[in-house]
Amino acid sequence: MLIRRPDDVKAGEITPPGLYLRRRELLLAAACAAAGALLPDVAGAAAPEPRPLPDVKKGPFGTDEEPTSYRDATRYNNFYEFGTGKTDPERYAASLRPRPWSVNIEGEVAKSGSIGLEDLLRPHPMEERIYRLRCVEAWSMVIPWIGIPLGAVLARFQPTSNAKYVAFATLHDPEQMPGQRRDVLDWPYVEGLRIDEATHPLAILAVGMYGRELPNQNGAPLRLVVPWKYGFKSIKSIVAIRLTRTRPPTSWNLSAPREYGFYSNVNPKVDHPRWSQKRERRIGDFRKRDTLMFNGYADQVARLYAGMDLAKEY
Repeated sequence: MLIRRPDDVKAGEITPPGLYLRRRELLLAAACAAAGALLPDVAGAAAPEPRPLPDVKKGPFGTDEEPTSYRDATRYNNFYEFGTGKTDPERYAASLRPRPWSVNIEGEVAKSGSIGLEDLLRPHPMEERIYRLRCVEAWSMVIPWIGIPLGAVLARFQPTSNAKYVAFATLHDPEQMPGQRRDVLDWPYVEGLRIDEATHPLAILAVGMYGRELPNQNGAPLRLVVPWKYGFKSIKSIVAIRLTRTRPPTSWNLSAPREYGFYSNVNPKVDHPRWSQKRERRIGDFRKRDTLMFNGYADQVARLYAGMDLAKEY
């Protein structure tokens, strides 16, 4: 089968960075893409249609840019738990069971414990915020996310003065997430923020998009959205949150530390080792546009990084 791609798309923008550097995993990813034989064929077992989310109010933040189409936003994703190809999550994520769901919150908090998704949402009104999501491979989307401020959720568990960072972990269940049967990354997927980043009003725990619950392939039922950072910081299908004194490990930094730092702020002035970050292409749009510092949210978040060298703390 002949697969064509635009001439201006570099190979480094297509190949997942961790695989690009490791020949064995590159061959594995190529085999998955070519034959689909290493993942169970559940393409015909469609996930239930996401339900509408009632009583959602407009949030205080967002953009007036035209949203990406729902079709594109749900069929072109990075979610390695369901495969390394951009269309693999939509094809294979029907195996994920997003109900029932609970999140364990612990660490440097006065109150810790496991809480069900519905109980987590009940005290907090849901908001719709139209945010950009910038992915490191020079593409981006604009999505109407529905969620609750992460800071408000953390406050419910009373972080102590020792809480300097917030660590997150994705569900680890190879039965539900067939991509975890391969060692593409060290599972489970983990991410982290500084406490001031996590409690910034822009950061949300998303439970829906486009007026509906999150589709499986987009991180159902609960994912992080941090709009001034690259999309891989927005960890999906969260089951654990831990507040810590020290900086937690993050999956892509563990996999390719020369390419992916802890902060992963959108900074067009610093090139990725294998491509430029200065320009981006919106999914569904063939033209390129300039990449904005902090993904266009510099007025809101630049103060968080005052005095830091953002070329070194990348």
